Parts: sequence; structure tokens; C-alpha cells
Amino acid sequence: METRANHLWVGAITLILLVALAASIVWMARLNQGAQNEYDILYQSSVTGLATGSQVSFAGVPVGQVSEIALSSQDPEFVRVRIKVKDGIPILVGTTATIQSSFTGVATILLDGARKDQPPITCETTACPEGVPLIPPQDGGINALLNSAPLLFERLSTLTENLNILLGPTNQEEITRILYNTDRLTAGLADATPELKQNLIEFRTTIAEFNETLDGLQKLTATADTFMGNEGEGLAKELKTTLASATRAADALAATLEDTRPAARELRETTLPATEATLQDLRATSRALRSISEKLESEGIGSIIGGRALPTYEE
Repeated sequence: METRANHLWVGAITLILLVALAASIVWMARLNQGAQNEYDILYQSSVTGLATGSQVSFAGVPVGQVSEIALSSQDPEFVRVRIKVKDGIPILVGTTATIQSSFTGVATILLDGARKDQPPITCETTACPEGVPLIPPQDGGINALLNSAPLLFERLSTLTENLNILLGPTNQEEITRILYNTDRLTAGLADATPELKQNLIEFRTTIAEFNETLDGLQKLTATADTFMGNEGEGLAKELKTTLASATRAADALAATLEDTRPAARELRETTLPATEATLQDLRATSRALRSISEKLESEGIGSIIGGRALPTYEE
């Protein structure tokens, strides 16, 4: 009995020592970890690959681990992932949490997006529905691809249907006709290439001649500017003098016409009618003289002095 009692004491002491050793190891592990801050991340999508103890990294540097995964008590559509991060890590406003999956099935949480001069994420700067601050989630990597897969498949299905409609029998005939016309157009362009090349050469020649003409016009303009700058002032003075002389001559002509108006009126009203009457008398006299002259020629002078001469008869 005494031996059995000794064995019990030895076993009890050994168990106590093992428990003390385990507690020491845990205490030392926590001592090495230092103080930690807790944060919650609410995911509406699947968190496959995450587990308690999964690594949490900040810009690729390990800073903590996942301590709990459960459904949100506020909204069961969300999965609440609680993480513990070493004290002193700058979890600032703007930081997001992304699930980084791998082909091995193991997932980690990547924290990123912190900006300088931003306040830290606390219950004062963000919501704390479960008693700890929230870090907003962000889809990325394979997770984002898997989440967008249904939409991608739907769009691929729509694209396939549209291609089937586009490549139907009627549209195939239209496409064949378009390809035929395109081939004809290409052949026509190939045949017209020499003419197009010649036209391009002529066009370049025309452009060169046009440039030469522009240069000539520029030189002419410069010459005209120089001429107007050097002699334009003298020409303007001479033109001004000429216009003044013409104005004086016009004024003198107007004065002369004003002075000759009475004489012209007298000529029109008195002299011209008398002259016309005299001309009429002269015309009458001329007609009378012409009549006498004709008589003298046909009948002799006797027709004027006496009667007509009697005719002479022979027996």
C-alpha cells in the first residue's frame, strides 16, 4: 500500500509539472507575441481556405493570424473573420483586407492600402458591431475571379448566342457577299495602284509649284511693303495736291457756267428764233432762185422778160 501511495504521489507531481510546463510554454509564446489588437472583417463571399491560425500579412510582412471564423450575429449573410495583429502595425483608415488564395487550398489575409497621415482604425473612426473595429474587405486574386465567374459565364453565353445569330444562314450569305465585294475592291485598288502613284507624283509637283508661288507672293508682298514704306508717303502727298488742284478747277468751272447762264438764256430765247426765221427766208429765196434758174435753162430768158416764143414753121 505504501508503494502504491508513493506511485500516486509521483504521478500527481509529474502531472502538475507537465501542466506547469505547458502553461509556461503558452505564457512564453504570448510573451514573445507581445500585445495584439483585434479586428473584424465581414465577407459576403466564401472564405474557403481560411482557418483559425491562418496567416495575416501586411504588404507581404507577417503581422498576425486569424483567431476566429464565424457567421455574423448581425447578418448571417456575412462571414465574420476576427484577426489579431501585432501592436504597432499601422492599421490606418483606408486599409483593406484581401483573401489571397493559392492552388494548394491554403488562404491568407493580406492587409494593404494604408495611407500616411490617416487616423488609425478604431471604434471611433469605424463601426464596431462585435466590439472590435471593422476592416473593410476587398476581393482580389483567385477569389475575385471565382466571385466573378457566374457573371463571366453569363456574358460568354450571351456572346455565344449572339455569334450564333450573327453566323446564321442569312447572315452567312451577306458576309459572303461582303467578302466578295471586298475582294473585288482590293483587286481594283491593286490595278489602280500605278495610276494612284502617278497622281501622287503629280500632286507633289503641284504642291512644290504652289509653294514656289507662295514664296514669290511673299517676296512681292515684302517688296510692296518696302516700296510703300519708302515712297508711299511722297505719293500720298502728290495725290493730295492733285486732288486739291482738281477741286479748285471744278469750282472754277462751276463759277464759269454760272456766269454764262444769262447769255445762254438770251441766245436760246431771242437769237436762236431770229436766226431760225432768217434761215427759213433764205430757204424760200433759194427755192425761188432755183425755180428761175430751171426756167432759164428750159425756156430761155424770154420766159422771164415776155411771153413764150412762138414756134417757127417751114413750108
